[in-house]
Amino acid sequence: MERNKFKIHATACDPTFSASVSNFLEKVGIGVSNFEYAVFPGFCDVHVHFREPGFSYKETVATGCASAARGGYTAVCTMPNLNPTPDSLEHLNLQRSIIEQDACIHVYPYGTITVGEAGEKMAELEAMAPYVCGFSDDGRGVQNDEMMRAAMERAKKLGKMIVAHCEVNELLRGGYIHDGTYAKAHGHRGICSESEWAQIARDLELVKEIGCAYHVCHISTKESVDIIRKAKAEGVDVTCETGPHYLILDDSDLQEDGRFKMNPPLRSREDRLALIEGIVDGTIDMIATDHAPHSAEEKSRGLEKSAFGVVGLETAFAAMYTHLVKPGIITMERLVELLVDNPRKRFGLPLGLDFSLWDLNQSYTVDPAEFQSMGKATPFTGMELYGRCLLTVCDGNIVWQENA
Repeated sequence: MERNKFKIHATACDPTFSASVSNFLEKVGIGVSNFEYAVFPGFCDVHVHFREPGFSYKETVATGCASAARGGYTAVCTMPNLNPTPDSLEHLNLQRSIIEQDACIHVYPYGTITVGEAGEKMAELEAMAPYVCGFSDDGRGVQNDEMMRAAMERAKKLGKMIVAHCEVNELLRGGYIHDGTYAKAHGHRGICSESEWAQIARDLELVKEIGCAYHVCHISTKESVDIIRKAKAEGVDVTCETGPHYLILDDSDLQEDGRFKMNPPLRSREDRLALIEGIVDGTIDMIATDHAPHSAEEKSRGLEKSAFGVVGLETAFAAMYTHLVKPGIITMERLVELLVDNPRKRFGLPLGLDFSLWDLNQSYTVDPAEFQSMGKATPFTGMELYGRCLLTVCDGNIVWQENA
């Protein structure tokens, strides 16, 4: 029988990666076929919500890890909007104990910037620093300038990054989708773009002054791309992420369904094209899913009343491969940078014997009933995508195998 030919997409993180993968596949007896597979280093998502402790009816660490593994991810950073929030070492340790017990991949928690993410009192940054990947009040922007300044100063001393959800509360005005054509045509309250980019601009002025490492979550507007591009040209220590849904969909794709509701919202076509340009020219450093599962009931209330958030770990690579790589917008090497190299380098996350094996020729229709995640709300339902993950290995252990 003919030995299988593996197209191994190497990574700058570890020069021995290709040899290690080949040896592992031989050892477990995969490789006797006429079929050609693609092998990728373990993907890394720096923005996910696994909902434990506090909201295990939405997702658990175990189900979140299973979802990540099915999508080829072997490392994730979990956001701190939990109950209790990890704003002290005591609270953080509750989450860490669950991770230690239930995680099948590498899970790196964030600590909050402020107590309860309320923006009023600084969290115990020093105590948590050795155990977190960064500090974030994700889900809420830090409204007080002096609070953010103080947090940046302390994070810099601790050698940790501030990871910011940027949103000016007074500009939200009860909005829940983009303040664009669809909102106006259908009588919905909109979220203006300035609510995002204005706080990014504020934070970058503080970063220039203080010199801390700073990362912007889920950018969605053309102004955000321009502001960050300019700051990078000035030598500011800033990176940013966007999500697959912002690169593929815009507000012209909206339907009266909670699976199209996330924060920030799907913006205009012009915003989407600016984000793609940012991916192409390097302004945007990484793709993160903002995987945010909710119960079916919480997502069944339409655009106005459904909870913010969609799931994305199990569709991210296939969506990006189908819509960015296959049309020639970016190369496969660039996609590996966005999903592997850049997030791991920026957040200091190692790559061991972590990889996934893909059939890139197989197309399928996205069906949330197949998801490992407890959350089923995705705007990609019914979309045809190319690329199915057949195997994921983390630290030399098989953590996902199709039809196993």
